[in-house]
Amino acid sequence: MTDVVTQPAPILTGPGFGLTKFADPLRVPPLIRPHSWWHQDEITIDMVRSRVRLHSQLPETEVWAYEGQFPGPTIEVRSGKRLRVSWSNHIDGTIPVVAVQQHAELTDITAPVRTPGWRNPDGTPLPGAEVIDGVSALPAWTVVHLHGARTGGGNDGWAHNAVLRRAAQLAEYPNGQQSATLWYHDHAMAVTRFNVFAGLTGMYLIRDAEEDALGLPAGDREIPLIITDRNLDTDPATGALTGQLLFKIPFITPAGPDGPKVPIPFTGPFTLVNGVIWPHLEVDARWYRFRVLNASNSRFYRLNLVDETGAVDNDGVRIIGTDGGLLPAPAAFPAAGLVLAPAERADVLIDFSRYQGQHLTLRDTLANGTEPDVMQFRVENRERHDSFALPEVVSRSYVRLHHGTTVPEDHDHVFVALVPPGTAGEGHPQMWELREVSDPAEMPARFPARGFVQLTDPANGAVRTFRMVASLFDDTTTFFIDHDRWAVWNFVHLGGPTHPMHIHLAEFQLLTRRAYPLDAAGNVIGFDTAVGGTPAALPVPGTGRPLEKYEEGWKDTFQIQAGEWVSVAGHHTGATGEFMYHCHILDHEDEGMMRPFVVHPPEVARFHVHPGASHGGGH
Repeated sequence: MTDVVTQPAPILTGPGFGLTKFADPLRVPPLIRPHSWWHQDEITIDMVRSRVRLHSQLPETEVWAYEGQFPGPTIEVRSGKRLRVSWSNHIDGTIPVVAVQQHAELTDITAPVRTPGWRNPDGTPLPGAEVIDGVSALPAWTVVHLHGARTGGGNDGWAHNAVLRRAAQLAEYPNGQQSATLWYHDHAMAVTRFNVFAGLTGMYLIRDAEEDALGLPAGDREIPLIITDRNLDTDPATGALTGQLLFKIPFITPAGPDGPKVPIPFTGPFTLVNGVIWPHLEVDARWYRFRVLNASNSRFYRLNLVDETGAVDNDGVRIIGTDGGLLPAPAAFPAAGLVLAPAERADVLIDFSRYQGQHLTLRDTLANGTEPDVMQFRVENRERHDSFALPEVVSRSYVRLHHGTTVPEDHDHVFVALVPPGTAGEGHPQMWELREVSDPAEMPARFPARGFVQLTDPANGAVRTFRMVASLFDDTTTFFIDHDRWAVWNFVHLGGPTHPMHIHLAEFQLLTRRAYPLDAAGNVIGFDTAVGGTPAALPVPGTGRPLEKYEEGWKDTFQIQAGEWVSVAGHHTGATGEFMYHCHILDHEDEGMMRPFVVHPPEVARFHVHPGASHGGGH
């Protein structure tokens, strides 16, 4: 990209706000290979304040960045080879982000975030806009989570264990897992949304012999695609884009103007890939491999490949891996496109020989009023010899999980309720840890009662009563799982937005997806939001959305839609300690949808005294 703009760019009408789409080439983050021929097993990654150009028509943007790069360098390691990283904080000053909230009508809560800027020409705030108090004073308090890593609790990026400038977080990653697309990002308690928005994100790839044997496209034809969205401030006098990062969110007041303000998670009008707004990529007419990551704070994407006529053409696209590793066989894109929630990854192959001479657009058909285009592929107009052929089998080591066989009969069950905004007067969505109760002394005098949820077990029709035992992060820890034990996590979504639920430490597979009917407000029929409980047992849920083939892969982040009861299974092995699980909409995470759990040796567990908890939340 050229580096000539030093003054604010003029803002124009239209979806690009004066920025030309597909003007700039895609940047590829630099590569760090610690396990290359010199056998290095220790590296230092510096976090610094840096200036980057997000578009050639923009002035530079100030960010916080790993090694001065946004996104950070891609770290590539070998499976089974340990790596120690010193994540060193050298960031001075306060966060380079302007944070603003603007009142929105219930009928159109996204309207205020569809445009840059937040001030009138005289510098006064736009109607309903106000600075979010305290954000501009935030120092660089950082802790890195290697997302998807099977590592000990002391290395996992515990949210409270953030460090200030001139300090370092020392982490050890055993990399004792199969080839996979991982990523690293900030995870500091209560400010993750702001730190990640400021630029602290990057990709981490694990390689193994099974992947090597496939002969997949490599080198210049294996490219990370790290998708994010941002907003930018404007010069109030001229309306020109300044390049300044703008965290602008709407808020609503559902209880009236004197009631509490309820913020809506961030969505921005500018889509970036590898830190470039609407880039393009020149490609050969051959197979390419893309490691696709949704690193946005809250935005979901439904990705489709669109030709020059505007028609969707995904025939040359195959998915060969998900969050935690390779699939057993290549999977086609879903008919409506691939939906990626925040933190989800997809390992994708594209045969560009099918599109010789075309300009293809990667498009988001969930754009919801923002510019849908993500990036452009410019395919050369010539034939190429390509030695790669799509294999029928990708991962021969893959095993599909099933109750009673690959998931042993003796396993733990964890139950979590995802509770809609407005429940018992709470403005935010909530996450309730549930413990089963059978003692009449623990039952309420009558139902509904706040925090009590009754479910009908699909397996045997029995009514099961659960009580909310924890909600906020610093409530008592209630989930304890023995090391080397299997557990099935059950997420019951009682209403509200879709939540991408991420569980640290292990890889999981989606077992079942059931569904309850919803009322007009989008909440489960039979859940009393005013009280926060069920008047009677919810019925056996019906059949849910069918699982796509790629959804059978190993994952660590799962989309849970309103009304769904989703069960996922994982083997809690390879590390011990205290870990976290949470919604990966970063605003929800920071606002309370995050909780701890403990994995410890069973020999130790018998001596551990803790209040009112059973292993795994109940067998």
